[in-house]
Amino acid sequence: MVRYRRNFIPGGSFFFTVTLADRTSHALVDNVTALRTAFRIARQERPFTIDAIVILPDHLHTIWTLPSGDSDFSGRWRRIKAFFTHRLVAAGVPVKRQRNGEYALWQRRFWEHTIRNEIDLHVDYVHFNPVRHRLVSRVSEWPYSSFHAYVRRGLLPADWAGVVGESTEDFGERKE
Repeated sequence: MVRYRRNFIPGGSFFFTVTLADRTSHALVDNVTALRTAFRIARQERPFTIDAIVILPDHLHTIWTLPSGDSDFSGRWRRIKAFFTHRLVAAGVPVKRQRNGEYALWQRRFWEHTIRNEIDLHVDYVHFNPVRHRLVSRVSEWPYSSFHAYVRRGLLPADWAGVVGESTEDFGERKE
């Protein structure tokens, strides 16, 4: 068995993919307010910067930068996942349990990549993801994305990436 080792770099920037156990679920967008609250609480308890984020029905992608001297992104994810799960249970949303009684809403782990110097490439990937998954035809149509904050701050134009089929840019996606 291969042992995965996380790259803990104090003050580092990291790209994450975090996924629900049920890949057909829409729990993240159906309960986006609870998810945003979970992020807000985690950031109040242990600050970090969200450089980019997109919330899709069954998974999310985000880029974080941790404070100098702090490398504990795992603890932050643990808090976000736990708060979101408990909030759904309290609201009466049915959440499956594992045999040991633990909730089975999230996949147990998450995928993380240390960003060294290609942060813009990762931000593009995050923002283009709803188009890639054919949820919308324009990046600007997906409401659960930091893309809109980038537009407000003048970092990206509102028509960035155009319409599906018109884009000539490569966002690191596999050609199907």
